[in-house]
Amino acid sequence: MGQTIVEKIAQAHLAAGPSRPLRAGDMVSLRPARILTHDNTSAVLKKFRALGGKRVFDPSQPVFALDHEIQNTSPENLAKYAEIEAFAHDQGIVFHAAGEGIGHQLMVANGFVLPGTLVVASDSHSNTYGALGALGTPVVRTDAAAVWATGEFWWQLPATVQVRLEGRLRPGVTGKDVILALCGTYNHDEVLNAALEFAGPGVLALGMADRLTIANMTTEWGALTGWFPVDAVTIGYLEERHETQLVHGVARFSAEQLEQWRTSPPAPDDDARYAARIMLDLDAVRPGIAGPDAVQRVESLAAVRGRQVRISKAYLLSCVNGREHDLEAAAAVLNGQRVADGVKLYVAAASREVQERVAASGSWQVLLDAGAIALPPGCGPCIGLGEGLLEPGEVAISATNRNFKGRMGSRDATVYLGSPEVVARSAVAGYIDGPAIPGDGFPPPGSFERLPASEVPAESVAIADGFPASLAGRLLFLPQNDLNTDGIYGKDYTYRELTRAEMARVVMANYDPEFAATVQPGDVLVGGWNFGTGSSREQAVTALQAAGVSALVVGSASQTYVRNAYNNGFICIECPALVRRLRERYAAARERRQPTIVADTPLAIDFANGRVQFEGESFPFPALGEVPQALVAAGGVEQLVRQKLSRQG
Repeated sequence: MGQTIVEKIAQAHLAAGPSRPLRAGDMVSLRPARILTHDNTSAVLKKFRALGGKRVFDPSQPVFALDHEIQNTSPENLAKYAEIEAFAHDQGIVFHAAGEGIGHQLMVANGFVLPGTLVVASDSHSNTYGALGALGTPVVRTDAAAVWATGEFWWQLPATVQVRLEGRLRPGVTGKDVILALCGTYNHDEVLNAALEFAGPGVLALGMADRLTIANMTTEWGALTGWFPVDAVTIGYLEERHETQLVHGVARFSAEQLEQWRTSPPAPDDDARYAARIMLDLDAVRPGIAGPDAVQRVESLAAVRGRQVRISKAYLLSCVNGREHDLEAAAAVLNGQRVADGVKLYVAAASREVQERVAASGSWQVLLDAGAIALPPGCGPCIGLGEGLLEPGEVAISATNRNFKGRMGSRDATVYLGSPEVVARSAVAGYIDGPAIPGDGFPPPGSFERLPASEVPAESVAIADGFPASLAGRLLFLPQNDLNTDGIYGKDYTYRELTRAEMARVVMANYDPEFAATVQPGDVLVGGWNFGTGSSREQAVTALQAAGVSALVVGSASQTYVRNAYNNGFICIECPALVRRLRERYAAARERRQPTIVADTPLAIDFANGRVQFEGESFPFPALGEVPQALVAAGGVEQLVRQKLSRQG
């Protein structure tokens, strides 16, 4: 069976993992081509030093870009920035100072993101890199420190959803409208923790600006990455960037590479296996508005316009819509117009280069003449930092990627999202407005098809020193689906420093107050689907460890929860066949809403052969290979990195 593009790119960057072709569910160690950190470089540096790191493993991997708090000129922030810059120079790492631009824009524009490469960032919007045919995905700070120290991080390959685009966008409809339509239509976790492959004839009709916008907001849609094929649009963009780099004397890829991508672009295999397929006709997409205060609550612009939602502020900035195309489109709307009385329009380019280009065309002055307030190239109000934040009671229309309550200022303000054209027209009108296109409606026609899941193949693996070949224990069944981290470890304890014994006494208190008295050391916990959803608190893992739980078996789990589990050396496996059997076996207890069911017979796990044994039946699960075994045997990722550094001397 063939591979998806994510499986192929991961294969090309494999540092440790199965010797067979990679497939969804595999846990591997990967060596990314590049890793971006921004203002959080300071936090990653502390983690790196705590791990024992002194010299970065490969100075060509990290890229630093200061972009979040660039308006903060306090001595503390300037000292932090100075420390980051000094470390970069000492280690030979590429450094972008405050004011050069948003890290993601600098990555794609300056040749750090190339087709077929793995590029990560300690920031959730690294999905942006998929617009250029790369595998872009976020990592947490511990992962970033591990990459600095060893060149590698561990990752579990996600299932892939194909998003097939037909037709072409009508004038006045943008990539922002496409991704808002997708977020608002398929908003029941259809793509949660998935990789997305965009395909179909509609892709070629999308320019690079639209692709960057769509890929960027696959993050808000719930995906781990969003990949676009490498075609004439990609090559055209890279050719322009190559010429610009040559002018500045910094060429990060060659003409020969361009020709290779043109003639033999990275692509999925024809017989790749997908988890689901979404179909969307671009011709049917119309301008949309997300909100208030939720990305996946989307209406047609026509419906919102009819209510004449008054606005106080408008924002044209961020890594999703602060590029040249976006600012030029807004300037075309604002040319000869003035921002409405009582409205403030804030504008920031995604980079200094973007601002210089827009200034050279005359469009930057058009924006200023219309009454726009210019901010320096950076994240600014999008992340709730610096000038222009929302005050209580204000309403905003924004071309940013998130409108979560309180993110851009006061929790008592309201934020809607729209395209740059919508933001510009709204700023002039004083209420949410935008291009009127016949047939305005939402949702656009499309389809979602869940494809048959492949059987878990039988597979035997070698067992590493320090990892159990098997284990057995009493089975505790928690039948509830979507059991969140608040249920596992409540907010009343999350920000308190409890001992392990104290953590064990409060574990699962919000889900089952009797759980702590029921659980015994050595128990195997079996949960339902989407186990560990919610916040990223690590205590939802470490509290189970403190209670003596030896392993967790689930139908499926939050990707963040799985990551926290193995980062702390805790076994977590997915075995949906077992969970379905237990739901049948204990249907009566489920009817009584019994939160924790103690099974009549023990459960055994055979790690060497990837099987769970219960009441004479055998259930397969994806065998744990070299990488997850190493994490568990070491006691977690930090200990594993320390071991590697010790071996390297």
